[in-house]
Amino acid sequence: MTDKKITKPSVAEAEEAVRTLLRYAGEDPDREGLRDTPKRVVKSYDEFYAGYNQDPREYLSRTFEEVNGYDEMVVLRDIPFESHCEHHMAPIIGRAHVGYLPKNKVVGISKLARVVETYAKRLQVQEKMTAEIADCIQEILDPHGVGVVIQATHECMSTRGVHKHGVSMVTSRMAGAFRTDDKTRREFLAVVGPIDQLRQ
Repeated sequence: MTDKKITKPSVAEAEEAVRTLLRYAGEDPDREGLRDTPKRVVKSYDEFYAGYNQDPREYLSRTFEEVNGYDEMVVLRDIPFESHCEHHMAPIIGRAHVGYLPKNKVVGISKLARVVETYAKRLQVQEKMTAEIADCIQEILDPHGVGVVIQATHECMSTRGVHKHGVSMVTSRMAGAFRTDDKTRREFLAVVGPIDQLRQ
């Protein structure tokens, strides 16, 4: 989250902004089919950008140390997410693969998915989101290493601009042993599996 204090407009101000955009598009916001659109759009924003009201670090704060000495890799694959591009506010749809090498504690696997979800529910670029997820896990869990791979399609590329469909983007962030140890990195990438197409 940004350190800069943001003054959030009221619901009424936000709805009026949507009406302005409808008029900009050439529409009449008072016609029957659009009368409730500003209200619906503002409500959807509460869902699309819920990550600004959540702290992903809190999800990782409860850990488990009774793991009978387990010290092998933990990987959660195919975490689906929906985000929005901060340049055009167009959807980013993809899947994240997250792995870490615990020292002496693990975290509930649902918490890893919640970390992905929190960062996804903000205006994003995929590179930044990938780094944020990996850095958060590395900082809070302090494992031997972390690996994050994200593959996503960007509608800012398929519905505008170059209009290229079927293109997906892959980003990765490796920290600790995942960066310095080739064997660990190869094992993680083998578990994640081929990234030749976005799994449906």
